[in-house]
Amino acid sequence: MIVLSANKLTKAYGTDVVLEDASFAVNAGDRVGIIGRNGAGKTTLLNILSGEWEPTEGEFFVSQDSTVGYLKQRDNFFRSDTVIKAIDAIYKDIHRVEGELDKVTQTIEECREKGSEPDSELIYRLDSLHNEYERLGGYTYKSEMTGVLTSMAFGPEDYEKKIAELSGGERTRLALAALLLEKPDILLLDEPTNHLDIDTLKWLEQYLAAYRGTVLIVSHDRYFLDKVVNRIFEVEHKHLYSYKGSYSAYAEQKRIRRESELKAYNNQQREIRRQEDMIRIMMEHNTEHLVKRAQSRVKRLAMIDRLEKPEEDNARMKFRFKQDFKSGNDVVMAEDLGKTLYDRLPYRHLFSHVNFDIKRGEKICILGPNGVGKTTLLRMLLGELKPTEGRIKLGTNVAFGYYDQGQQMLHDDLNVLEELRDSYHLYNDTELRSLLGRFLFRGEDVFLNVGSLSGGEKARLTLVKLMMSGANTLILDEPTNHMDIESKEVFEEALQEFEGTAIIVSHDRYFLQKIPTRILELTPDGMVEYLGKYDYYLERKAMEENAAAREKAASESASDSLTVKEERALKKAAEAEERRRKREIEGLEKKIETLEERIAEIEREMQMPENLSDFNLLAELSKEMTGLREELDSAYADWEGLQEF
Repeated sequence: MIVLSANKLTKAYGTDVVLEDASFAVNAGDRVGIIGRNGAGKTTLLNILSGEWEPTEGEFFVSQDSTVGYLKQRDNFFRSDTVIKAIDAIYKDIHRVEGELDKVTQTIEECREKGSEPDSELIYRLDSLHNEYERLGGYTYKSEMTGVLTSMAFGPEDYEKKIAELSGGERTRLALAALLLEKPDILLLDEPTNHLDIDTLKWLEQYLAAYRGTVLIVSHDRYFLDKVVNRIFEVEHKHLYSYKGSYSAYAEQKRIRRESELKAYNNQQREIRRQEDMIRIMMEHNTEHLVKRAQSRVKRLAMIDRLEKPEEDNARMKFRFKQDFKSGNDVVMAEDLGKTLYDRLPYRHLFSHVNFDIKRGEKICILGPNGVGKTTLLRMLLGELKPTEGRIKLGTNVAFGYYDQGQQMLHDDLNVLEELRDSYHLYNDTELRSLLGRFLFRGEDVFLNVGSLSGGEKARLTLVKLMMSGANTLILDEPTNHMDIESKEVFEEALQEFEGTAIIVSHDRYFLQKIPTRILELTPDGMVEYLGKYDYYLERKAMEENAAAREKAASESASDSLTVKEERALKKAAEAEERRRKREIEGLEKKIETLEERIAEIEREMQMPENLSDFNLLAELSKEMTGLREELDSAYADWEGLQEF
C-alpha cells in the first residue's frame, strides 16, 4: 500500500532551483535512505514531505490515516524544560485519560458515599476510559520510556537536567528518543546517526530494522544505510533517482547506470556524426537524387530524441594534508592518565589508568561510549585541559592541528573569506579564494556568513584551515559528522596519503574500516588496544565476550571438584528444576486462558441489553475486569520470565 508519493515536485528560491520534477512512491514498511551532496536538496525534500514547506510546483500525497514524525537537524525543545519533562510531554493523551479516570472514579466514590448509585453514563465512561488507557499504552509507557532513554545514553541521573545544560549531541539524542517514543506511521529522520556512539548506533539499527512503520532517512553513514534501508533515493543535479536495495547495492547500480547512460550517449553521438557526414557527402555531389536523400536524412535526424550528456563529477573537493616539518618518531605518550571533573557536584569520574604510545605516521582511532571522555582526552593532548592524574609526554617537533566536532573554533560573525584571512594573514584574497574553490566555496559563496553555513559547509571550511595549518599531527574529533558521502571519500583519501600522524575520535564504521592502523577503546578503567581495523576490532570484541562468558560459566561451575555422586545429585536437581519450570509454565498458560475467557465473558455480559440499565452490575463487572486485566498482565510477565531460562 502506498503511504507517501510525489508527482513532479519542484522547489525553487527565486531563480535557484533546488529540486526539479521529483516523482516517487513509498510503500508501507519501506525504509528509504536519502543521499546526496550537502546542499543537494535532501533536507528540502523532508521539509516538503513533512508539510513545513510548500513545493513551488508539483504535489505530494500522504495517506490520510498516517501520522508523520520529523527529526530535524535542530530540535525545538524549551531550554527551561528538564529531560524527563520534555519526554513526558509525549504522553499528554495518556495523562489526559489518567486525569479523567481520577475524576470519574472520584465522582463514583462520592455517589456511593452519599448512598446513591452512579448513573449508567458514568459507568460506561469509566469502562471506556479504561479501554482507552490500555489502548494508549498507559500500563507500559513508563518502562518503555526509560528503556528508550537508556538506549540513548540517558540514565536516571540525567532526568532532571535542564535542556539548556545539554550538549548539541545530547539534544540530538533526546530529540531522537522523543520521536521514537511517539511511534508515528511515517518517520522522517534528518541525520539521526550524528552524535551517537557505536553501541547506540547498533541499537538504532535494530530498532529501525524492526520498525512497523515507514522510514525515510537522510544520512551519510554508509554502514548504517547498509544495515537499515531497502531503498535509496539519490538527489543529484536537482533530480531524484530511485534505487532498490542497500547502499552497497545502490553504489553498484549507480555505476552501471552511469556507464549505460554514457555508452548510450556516445553511441548516439557517433550515429549523429555518421548521419551528418553522409548528408554532407550527398549534398557535395549535388545531384537531384542525392539531394533529396540528404534532405530526407536531415528530417529524420531532426526527429531524433537527443540524449543529454551525463553530467560529470567535477564539483568534488580536492585537497591534501601537508606537514611543514616532520615530528620525531615518538609523538605522544600517556602514562597512567586519569581525569575527574570537579566543576560541579557530584564529581564525575571519566577515566583512569590510561596508557598509550603513539609513533610518527600512525593513524589511531579512539572508540568509546558517549560520556566516557574521548573529547576530554583530545583536549588534554592539546594542552587545553590538565589530567587529574598521570602525565602526557609529547615528542620533539610535534605540531598539532585540531578539528573540533562542534566547530566552535569558527567565528559566526565573519564571512568565509574573512574566517580564512583572520587565521592566515600572509595569503592574499586571490590565493585564499583559490583554496576555498577547491573546497567548493565558489563565486559569491566566499562572502556567506559563517553563522549561516550548514554543518557540511562548516566541516569543509574547518578542513581548509586544517589543511593550511601544515600540522604534522592531526587531532580529529568526529571529523566525518555532517560530511556528505563524496566529501567523506575525498577526506579519507587525503588522510590515507598524509605522511604525518592522526589521532581520531570517530563512530563512522565505514571510516573505521579504512583508516586506522590501530584502534584504542577508551573505558572508565583504561585503554584497550586492537591492532587492526574495525572488522578486527569486532572479531576481537566477540572473542573477548565469549571468553568472559566461558570464564564466568566455569567459575560458577564446581564440576571439576565434585564427586560422581555429587554430579549425579546436581543433575537430578537440575532435571527436577526443569520439570518444576515446565509445570509452572503449564499452570500459567491455563491461568492465562481462564483469565482471558472470563474477561471475554464479562465484556459480553456488559453488552447484553438486559444489563445496560443495571448500574450496580456494570460497576461490579468493570471493577472485576480491571482486576482480571492486572492479574493477566502479571501472569504474562511471569510466563515470559520462565521462558528466558
